[in-house]
Amino acid sequence: MLNKTLLQMAFASLTTFAAVSTAHAAEQLKMEVYNPGEKSIFPVSSEIISGKTEVALIDAQFQRNDAEALVKKIKQSGKKLTTIYISQADPDFYFGLDVITKAFPQAKVIATPQTIEEIKATKEGKMAYWGPILKENAPTQVIVPQELQGKSFTVDGQEISVEGLDGPSPEKTFVWIPSLKAVVGGVAVSGNIHLWVADTQTPESRQNWLTTLEKIKALKPVTVVPGHYLDNAPQTLESVTFTQNYLTTLNAEIPKSKDSAELITAMKKHYPDLKDESSLELSAKVLKNEMKWPQ
Repeated sequence: MLNKTLLQMAFASLTTFAAVSTAHAAEQLKMEVYNPGEKSIFPVSSEIISGKTEVALIDAQFQRNDAEALVKKIKQSGKKLTTIYISQADPDFYFGLDVITKAFPQAKVIATPQTIEEIKATKEGKMAYWGPILKENAPTQVIVPQELQGKSFTVDGQEISVEGLDGPSPEKTFVWIPSLKAVVGGVAVSGNIHLWVADTQTPESRQNWLTTLEKIKALKPVTVVPGHYLDNAPQTLESVTFTQNYLTTLNAEIPKSKDSAELITAMKKHYPDLKDESSLELSAKVLKNEMKWPQ
């Protein structure tokens, strides 16, 4: 009887130890957000996801100086950068790759096949347009990612899931970090700024965007890092709701506005305090067929 009791106690102790160890392992991942704010052309977010020995980077910034800031932060961690995931084919998500891959040549750069295809199709035009604007902060070469294998990658054995692969816009993904209950990457969510809508010119594409936002909500994340934001925008579902409301309002105002000027006026009336009016102005011109985009 004594031996049986001792065995039960030992098993209970081992079970408790295993549970504690598993919980400890799940808590190892940490996240640092880098967003240059108004210092740069685009207030685009990158995330450094750190485990015990490894680091993954979500998105690579637009300007050379911001990519260099990411390199410095990763080197200061003392951990190995294993993976760089590019969530979008927009240049503010990948132009910084030449700086980062030069500093970390062992890191694997990955993206979805659809994102890769779009980067290849548009990179020359993007460089021609943005190169003269960026000047010394332009990339010296465009790095094209390798294809993501499966639907996830890991940091020290912990899963980082790529979401949106089975949706209507697999070239526009976001990342779900289960252990942190965090959504990061992508252009689906913005905070405290006018949305860039020049790349979603049809009602269908904007409905797909709204569908993606509902999928983010369904995950019940604790943290949501907007892909673009200013002024300490909430890194919560509040920014998802803001984005949904903005898109819904825009969809209602587009048919009521005879030209871009009326659309801009209407959106400013709804959102008088938002920054990045240049995104609204360009998007309005594109949506009212006064400007071709991409050029």
